[in-house]
Parts: sequence; C-alpha cells; structure tokens
Amino acid sequence: MSDWTADQLAAFTDGDDLHVSPFREDGVTPGSPTWIWSVVVDGALYVRAYNGTGSRWFGAARTQGAGAVTVGGTVYPATYGTAGPFPDAAITAEYERKYAGSPYLHGIIGPRQVAATTRITPREEQE
Repeated sequence: MSDWTADQLAAFTDGDDLHVSPFREDGVTPGSPTWIWSVVVDGALYVRAYNGTGSRWFGAARTQGAGAVTVGGTVYPATYGTAGPFPDAAITAEYERKYAGSPYLHGIIGPRQVAATTRITPREEQE
C-alpha cells in the first residue's frame, strides 16, 4: 500500500469538500458521494461519520473496504480502514483546529463519532 502524495495531502488538508463513495454491493460501482469533514494527522487521511457507526456510508465502507474519495473535483481510488487503533486524541484536536467556530463541531468529536473513525488510503486500481 502506498501513501498519499504531498500534493494530495495538501488538498485534503486545505479542502472542505471531501466526498466518500464506498463501493456498492457489487464491489465495483462507487456509491453516491457523501460530503464529509476530513482531517490529516501524521500524514494520514481520516474521516468520521457524523451519525456514528449507523451511518450508511460507514456501513458500506466497513463492508466493502474500498471505493473512491473526491476532493476539489478530483476522484481518487481509495481503501477504507475502519478498524483502529487510531490516534483519536490527535484526530479530535485536528477537527477542533480545522473546523473551529462551526456550530456542527460537537457532532464530529463525540464518542459516537470517534467510534466511526475511518482511515482512508490510496487504492491501486485493478486493470
């Protein structure tokens, strides 16, 4: 597994338009894009489900393990890692920094959302 490039990480860090699209049940077709907040911590891309582990996209990410992410209009093949351990305190701190002042911040740093943390890594496309 490779890592995101510095340019990709910068796009994820600076952008506020990340969309996740785990595969549908066929394991090939990306699902409908879901807009979500994202953070980069120690060179890794993380997202959390606002509605916790019951979120539809989170369930698909857990089941399928792959799909795509889109930021700034660019689509990247992606792998979704929903099993930790994750650096939860650092991820929460980065959410607090990146989204400071948002009235929705509390809805992404609570225990229910921490339980739905996902690390997204690049996926090699199959030919």
